[in-house]
Amino acid sequence: MNPTTRQPLEWKFSQVFGERSSDYEIQDADRISTVEFDKSGDYVAVGDRGGRIVIFETKDGKNTADQHYSRNQLEQLDYVSLNHPEYRYKTEFQSHEPEFDYLKSLEIEEKINKLKWCTSLSGSLFILSTNDKTIKLWKVKDRKVKKAREIDSPHQLLSSENTLLSERSFMNEQGIPSFANGNHVESGANSIFPSQEPRSKIANYEDTAYARCRRVYAHAHDFNINSISNNSDGETFISADDLRINLWNLEVSNQSFNIIDMKPSNMEELTEVITSAEFHPIHCNLLAYSSSRGFIRLVDMRQSALCDYSARIFQDEECHGSRSFLTEIVASITDIKFPVDGRHILSRDYMNLKLWDMHMDSSPVATFKIHEHLRPKLCDLYNNDSIFDKFECCLSGDGLHFATGSYSNLLRIFFHGGGSDEGATIEASKDPNSIKNRKPLPRARRSSLSNLTRGFYKQGHESTSVVDEHSLNSSSKLQHLAWHPCTYLIACASGNSLFFYHA
Repeated sequence: MNPTTRQPLEWKFSQVFGERSSDYEIQDADRISTVEFDKSGDYVAVGDRGGRIVIFETKDGKNTADQHYSRNQLEQLDYVSLNHPEYRYKTEFQSHEPEFDYLKSLEIEEKINKLKWCTSLSGSLFILSTNDKTIKLWKVKDRKVKKAREIDSPHQLLSSENTLLSERSFMNEQGIPSFANGNHVESGANSIFPSQEPRSKIANYEDTAYARCRRVYAHAHDFNINSISNNSDGETFISADDLRINLWNLEVSNQSFNIIDMKPSNMEELTEVITSAEFHPIHCNLLAYSSSRGFIRLVDMRQSALCDYSARIFQDEECHGSRSFLTEIVASITDIKFPVDGRHILSRDYMNLKLWDMHMDSSPVATFKIHEHLRPKLCDLYNNDSIFDKFECCLSGDGLHFATGSYSNLLRIFFHGGGSDEGATIEASKDPNSIKNRKPLPRARRSSLSNLTRGFYKQGHESTSVVDEHSLNSSSKLQHLAWHPCTYLIACASGNSLFFYHA
């Protein structure tokens, strides 16, 4: 695919992880709350409302396109599958636990609000996670663990390469090979294996991953944290709550610097709150944050220590005419993202997906209407609180394609230069029968932590059926998604399931 081609892409189903039983009642703790690719695209992390983090990796630890196939295998494989990675379960761990603030009589949920991968030079994986109050830095590292497995006959023991590699593990004090069940091999010409035990156990080494918390960044936010973002300098990151943005050094967990403070002296004069914050991907001194009034502010940290008075404001002047109580609510920006080159800003509010040019702050260069058909129903959406739902957005690595979610588990994908009617609409269906020829594969190695690893399904490369983007099921919504940094692959979450689509 030519990266400069600006036309709709043909999207196809790739993978899904998660419990697939149609009559299964999803527990609230199992619902996915955030999705994030690392910079290479080799890993994708998923956080849920139960405070857990599940990490997936590309098969064989590298992209499928980098694998070596024989000529016969190449003839049997579809070309598209070689250019779009497939993922497998790697590890999972409990990041946050429920807490209680006794001073404020406030219960703190364990829900993971955001995840961000950190740059690493050591080969280990580092990831930041946050709930409403506490940020943690986790190190995920591979290690070899000795596992016991059964063998059918003693002859397999002699031919086992694992036995040769771990010979010392099976020596008793006299240097005689021994088994886990207490039987041993006698030395000499008459050496025989005991016939009383038809099956024996042997240990071999297996790669596994474990996570360790390296830093805890706490007690810096009075309000709930909604964003964290790594700086391009690889040393600092920001955390944002409703009224403040703090700057941290990754190596210092007991000190942060407040760089944005929107809290008025009298809280009755409060007119807006911070909804999202993001560092510029190239310039370490620039960051953008959005507000509930529909503004995006771009600040330069070199201007002053407190940056909230020297901001450049992006606002859609066409949307600030006649305003009402409901139009102010839907104008709130729920997510912003920079492309890799940092030349634009993508924003999502309740009604629209907007693309902004960094050099033009008066209006967006493109507007993609997502929920315009819901405008007559805003009163009903307000009564059932759906109007406060927050939908995320993401961009492709080339910055030409954009995606966001909607109700009825709909994934909306657009391209630069196209209009609202020229994008693709895909339903991330929870019904395994809605996609033909889907068969369960062997389950991945898992612990009992997350339902994400209870089922895995893969489908052949059939075109995804077209669905009605005007459908509305407020009980099922696709709010969290991420775009692979190097290829046309989107990971999106619905309930407790993680879907992958590629083009």
